[in-house]
Order: sequence, then structure tokens, then C-alpha cells
Amino acid sequence: MDDAARACALVTGASSGIGADIAREYARRGKPLVLTARRVERLEALAQELRALVPVTVIPADLADRDAPAQLFAATNARGLFVDTLVNNAGYGVPGRYLSAGWKTHADFLQVMVTAVGELTHLYLPAMEAAGRGRILNVASLAGLVPASPGHTMYGATKAWLIRFSECLALEVAPRGVHVTALCPGFTYTEFHDANGMRATVSKLPKWLWLDSPTVARLGVDAVEAGRTRIVTGLVNRLVAGLCKFLPEWLANRLVGSRSKGFRNAD
Repeated sequence: MDDAARACALVTGASSGIGADIAREYARRGKPLVLTARRVERLEALAQELRALVPVTVIPADLADRDAPAQLFAATNARGLFVDTLVNNAGYGVPGRYLSAGWKTHADFLQVMVTAVGELTHLYLPAMEAAGRGRILNVASLAGLVPASPGHTMYGATKAWLIRFSECLALEVAPRGVHVTALCPGFTYTEFHDANGMRATVSKLPKWLWLDSPTVARLGVDAVEAGRTRIVTGLVNRLVAGLCKFLPEWLANRLVGSRSKGFRNAD
């Protein structure tokens, strides 16, 4: 079987939110899928939904496990799958002050948000380059483009890393037919804020700040297919990102810090 016949998109963190909607978006476009996340029941339910459109393979994995990226790579190879589209979406937030959580919590967070992304990319990229085509969509955040704020101490830092990693890698691999895109959503209607205990707080924010997850997913897939290196979703978010470039650093930091209680738990 040739590469085109077995090519698929691997989506991490596909059990809910933006990851699930990116999977749905690729399924609507006829792209076979490999779905991975920790919650097997959620993955199987999504797979059952999408199998009416495309072949779907479910491979559960917890990317906080240091062995998970290599095991995932081995599992797709064993099934004869060519991952020509990698969606690094898995992620979460650690609420509160930096010292409110133990180091193991932070180490697991870095493993998921940084190390697993780098390793999965390093594992799957060679075959893309060899084939002369590939797509890598990294789900970052507006938080990686705006000044720091207290609480969720490493979240913005990891997203800033992901954006710069995507930009550097895009320059390296574009001549080899591979597109790399950093998707930078702002506030998006998903389970993210339920998981980190901030739902009640962020629900007080005005509705015009928010986008729905299917829209963010469609914009991200459109961007990576078009070869765009970075996309900030929504007019308001693009204005915020642009404004932060031109404001004096001390003023931007003060503005974000003064508003951070609306979207960050620093207790």
C-alpha cells in the first residue's frame, strides 16, 4: 500500500474541545484519523461518530508518561499508518501560584506541553520530509503573545515556546514540502476552564471575547493547509496581539496584570 493510501492525521488531546473539533474538521475533509488522549471512552465515542466519514484508529495515551510519544509512534508504525498530518493539541493549565503545586505536577505539565510536542514532531517529521509533504498544527494560545500575568505560571511560557518553535521549524521544513502552523486562540468555549476550576470566573467575561471551538478548529486547519505560520483567531484577539506589540512594555504588563483576575487564578 502506498503512502497516499494510508496517510492520516494524528490528533493528540482529541477527547474533547479544540482537539475533538479539529478531528471533526479533518473528517469532514475526508482525512483518515488517529485519535489519542487519556480518556478512552471519549475517544471511542468520537471515533464512532466519525467512522461514518473516514477510517478512525484509536490509540489511548497519556503524554505525561515519558514513554508515551515513542509508544504512540511505534503503534502507528505497527498499523502501517503514514502520519502526514500531526496535530499537537494535548494540553491543560495548572491554576494558582507556582508554589501552590508540587514539582511533580509542574514536571508532568512540561512533559505534555513541551517535551511530548518536541518528541512527537521529531519522530513523525522525517517521514513527512521523505515524502515531500506534511502538515504540523501546533495548538498554542493568545497567552503566548501577550505579557505575563500571575497564576497559571508556566502556561503562557509554554505557549510562547510553542509559537517560536513552530515559526523556526516552519522556516526549516517549508522547502521540503512541510507546513507548520501555530494556532493561537483566545477564549474558546471548551471544557478547558472547567478542568482548571476557572469556569465561574471566566464566565463573567463579555461574550464578544469568545469563539466557539468548531470555528477555531476550522480556522486552524485552513491555516496549516494554506501554509500560514501563525494564526490568531478572532478580530478581538488579533487586535489584542497587535496592540501588545506597540504598547510600551511597562504599560502592557500593567494592563494585563490589572485584568488578570478575570482569567487567571493566582491564589
